[in-house]
Amino acid sequence: MDDISESKTLLDKVEEIMPPEAGFIKAVYEGPDIAVYVSNAPYLYNNDGIIRNISASIKKKLIIRSDASKLLDAEKSKELIDKIVPPEAGMTNVRFVPDFSEVCIEAYKPGLVIGKGGVTLKKIVEETRWVPKVLRTPTMNSDVIKGVRQLIFKESEFRKKFLTAVGKSINQPIMKSEWIKATALGGFKEVGRSCLLLETNKSKILVDCGLSPEPSVKGAAANQEENKAFPYLDSANISINDIDAVVITHGHMDHMGFIPYLFKFGYEGPVYCTTPTRDICALLLYDYIKLVQRSGGTPLYEEKDVRKMLMHMITRDYREVTNVTEEVKITFHNAGHILGSSTVHFHIGEGLYNMVHTGDMKYGFTKLFDPTDTRYPRIDALFIESTYGGNNDITPNRSDAEINLMNSIKETIDIGGKVIIPLFAIGRSQELMLVLENYLAANPTYKLDIPIYLDGMIIEASAIHTAYPEYLKESLERRILSNNSPFESEIFEIAKGERQDIIDKGPAVILASGGMLNGGASVEYFKELAPDPKNKIIFVGYNSSSSMGRRIQNGASEIVLPDQDGKLTPIDVKLKVQTVEGFSGHSDRKQLMNFVSNLRPSPHKIFTMHGEEQKCEDLARALSFRMHVEARSPMNLDTMRFK
Repeated sequence: MDDISESKTLLDKVEEIMPPEAGFIKAVYEGPDIAVYVSNAPYLYNNDGIIRNISASIKKKLIIRSDASKLLDAEKSKELIDKIVPPEAGMTNVRFVPDFSEVCIEAYKPGLVIGKGGVTLKKIVEETRWVPKVLRTPTMNSDVIKGVRQLIFKESEFRKKFLTAVGKSINQPIMKSEWIKATALGGFKEVGRSCLLLETNKSKILVDCGLSPEPSVKGAAANQEENKAFPYLDSANISINDIDAVVITHGHMDHMGFIPYLFKFGYEGPVYCTTPTRDICALLLYDYIKLVQRSGGTPLYEEKDVRKMLMHMITRDYREVTNVTEEVKITFHNAGHILGSSTVHFHIGEGLYNMVHTGDMKYGFTKLFDPTDTRYPRIDALFIESTYGGNNDITPNRSDAEINLMNSIKETIDIGGKVIIPLFAIGRSQELMLVLENYLAANPTYKLDIPIYLDGMIIEASAIHTAYPEYLKESLERRILSNNSPFESEIFEIAKGERQDIIDKGPAVILASGGMLNGGASVEYFKELAPDPKNKIIFVGYNSSSSMGRRIQNGASEIVLPDQDGKLTPIDVKLKVQTVEGFSGHSDRKQLMNFVSNLRPSPHKIFTMHGEEQKCEDLARALSFRMHVEARSPMNLDTMRFK
């Protein structure tokens, strides 16, 4: 059977199974899903078991859409929606998308828009024929979420054509793979520029495609230094047009910061990730461009390239099985690292081979997330991060870490100093906010009586967290849904006006973005606070080997930084420097070992990555000894053949 007739078979099957009462019009591919256009959408919404059964039968997600001729006028539909949805839902925006016969409803309480058992949605469909898509409005203002959602809405015509093309591409007849291999293109025996090329004779998929953290903020010229900033795409013997799909594990620059560069030079394919990861990517990529421009450098790409990337993103939920090529399915699972972070399960060639890529993961306690998932259908090979995989990488008990942090802060406050805590805007910032808020609430006798300032991207990042509470721990999700978001606690004060005003005031705690001090608000505060021995800088997260943060940790007495006029000026480092372990979003050695021991099923082969050379090798040896399987630490440009 040729490709065309084979591709029609699946759509024909939908038509054959669809009950006549639905008024079937057509079925079309929509990315990895199938959109079914009908004249009687309310019938299917009131009998939703029909859709579940058809989806199970064809192993595809079905999206029901009304035929355009049946849609009620948008203005009248808006009036009806205003009456149907209770005011308590807090609707903030209603947008009609004719290209998808869809109405996007944004609200503070999406559950009330949906209604018990979907009753409110069903009523909207019944009275307007528009199919609702419900989105949560963040409890804090988020320019990024507004911008991304507006872009997706504005480009709906392009999105429809793009998704149709992707759907046709991945619904070709499955050809038996002759071989499977993976090539390390970055992030092996190092931290940064993470990239793995997964190949069969029919498919080429990039898993992450990032930038190294140190030079990436300095611009294109600096990035070329020693060729250590970019993935080795030019050594993989593929062109950009050969890539079938890009899969992002999470939204940190060392995992996705090079992807807009692919679009700049002609990539037109899909990028798969979770919805929070998409929004976090937008936040960090736009910030990267501004940061490089402010420093006088030339960014690798422009904002238009980031927008192009966003328009090509296809978002999926955890545990949602998705075809990314005709022979490769992926499933995202919770990684526990940052909001929306994922381990990725790859199912290749109808059971020929299965592998799990952890991205960055946390298999331990945090206040934000549940630990990394350990249940998968099958694992022939495991690629596991090794950031703290060294023999001595054991973090302190979390309770002790919190006490150490609070005592360290109080010690400095008591002598009239200021504490600067540089943080990654996504993840560590929110974790530390929860630590401070919870500790002060649980210990009323512990008095700081000083402002705790938030500065930089932390505010926007926290807002994004409030838009996706379902990705957080259940207890935290309940707080946000109950209008009690800890990220808006009265103990925090958003830095406004000139930073010098904060510097000139009395004792304070400053949480500032820029975790490795390679850029961001933390660097500006450090310049002013460093010469005073009463002040303190506390590191609570990872600093890469050549970062400014690592140099300060290692005892540098002087740091050269540009002043307001861009002139390089030496800064005396006289403030106290302390590292408080226990708050990392990465697993330590013990947690990594326990994760692999608890994986079900157990992997047959293990490859370590995303760690300094010795740490990757230490972890591989230990896992080989404990698990009695082949475990090794590849280096960049190594290729692993699986079949």
